[in-house]
Amino acid sequence: MSRVSNPGRRFVLGAIAASAAVAAVPAFAQGAWPTKPVRIVVPFPAGGTTDILARAIAPELSKAFGQQFIVDNRAGAGGNVGADIVAKSPADGYTLLMGTVGTHGINRALYKKLAYDPIKDFAPITLVAGVPNVMVMQTEKARAMGINSVPDFIRYAKAHPGKLNMASSGNGTSIHLAGELFKSMTGTYMVHFPYRGSGPALMDLVGGTVDVMFDNLPSSMQQIKAGKLKALAVTSRQRSAALPDVPTIEEAAGLKGFDATSWFGLLAPAGTPMDIVNRIQQEVARSLNTPAIKEKLLAQGAIPSGNTPAEFARHIEAEHKKWAQVVKASGATVD
Repeated sequence: MSRVSNPGRRFVLGAIAASAAVAAVPAFAQGAWPTKPVRIVVPFPAGGTTDILARAIAPELSKAFGQQFIVDNRAGAGGNVGADIVAKSPADGYTLLMGTVGTHGINRALYKKLAYDPIKDFAPITLVAGVPNVMVMQTEKARAMGINSVPDFIRYAKAHPGKLNMASSGNGTSIHLAGELFKSMTGTYMVHFPYRGSGPALMDLVGGTVDVMFDNLPSSMQQIKAGKLKALAVTSRQRSAALPDVPTIEEAAGLKGFDATSWFGLLAPAGTPMDIVNRIQQEVARSLNTPAIKEKLLAQGAIPSGNTPAEFARHIEAEHKKWAQVVKASGATVD
């Protein structure tokens, strides 16, 4: 076997080896992600459905990747504050967003100016879950007003125009839009009280400060089961398996075509490497399929998904078109 004795040849071979080593560095670095904690920004306060779902999957991702996935609540402007933080974060996989139908389906049609573009500024990862909204009142207040059903509510609202007030988790959220759609289709009027999230709004609803809310089902479920809130109807086209005895608004009031469901999904800043996006999607899908997580979410009224990034991207585009029509038909505006 001959030895390499030519100095020039040794230099060339060394250069080739060095180039190969350098070329391998990016692949190694990418595969090593994550090497530090990952932040999941929730654009609403603790206690709402967005927060509940983020905290359900964060421990699963922490176990899967060996780094902490930390939930960071950044509320404000119907979810726009938190969404904008993520849109402007480095595309390195260390900042994610638990986006909603509000931040990525409604707000572009509702707000004249958004600091972020819900399509161009994000890389969709996966739809985590879809949920119906539920029309709820404080149980004792509903009884005192003689309201036991959606038709009862409509009659009371028409007999007392402007007396009822409607809480929401913020301007532009599905909770807000479900109420606006209800007002539009029933010819009723309620004063809108936007909060910084579902949790604070629910506290005032249970306390009797506000009259009605079209809340995401998972965040209201505990209070419904405890008897503190009365569920009048769900806002989806079909009844919820979690509340099979509660009618849809379409069923209860004959409002044909009424549909105001919510969804929640993980997104990253645009430009995040697809290797990282795909790895997160696969682990979320796996965790949503485990009996413990799946049963927990279904019991709360959420329907787990875990679809692919491409499927989630198509879903977001379709939701933009749908909610733009809803906003226009309802006449909803940002207060």
